[in-house]
Amino acid sequence: MPPVNQIKQKTIMKKVITLVAVAGMFTFVACGPSAEQKAAKEKATADSIAAVEATKMAEAKAKAAADSTAAYATAEAEKAKAAEAAAAAAEEAAKAAKGGKKAAKPAAKPAEAPKVKAGQGRG
Repeated sequence: MPPVNQIKQKTIMKKVITLVAVAGMFTFVACGPSAEQKAAKEKATADSIAAVEATKMAEAKAKAAADSTAAYATAEAEKAKAAEAAAAAAEEAAKAAKGGKKAAKPAAKPAEAPKVKAGQGRG
């Protein structure tokens, strides 16, 4: 059986260790961020997300405007080509109706050299 002195010493050591552990837990909790710091961090995160979304929206609007402008320019160019073709066709029809020059005929194929069979050559 252990002496009484050792039993008291173990009881005292248990109390001291428990007290130190509890004090350590309070120290860790106290060293964490405060509610104000947590709120500030959440606000900063929300602000950065909002900034990224705003940038994406601005880029999307710019791209849409550029695409719209390009499509309009293409449509205008096609309209101009169609108008030129219609004007050229009307001009050709007017010349043909007046008895002027007829529409240009396609260019004739160049004459091919006659093929010479073996034994028909000079010599």
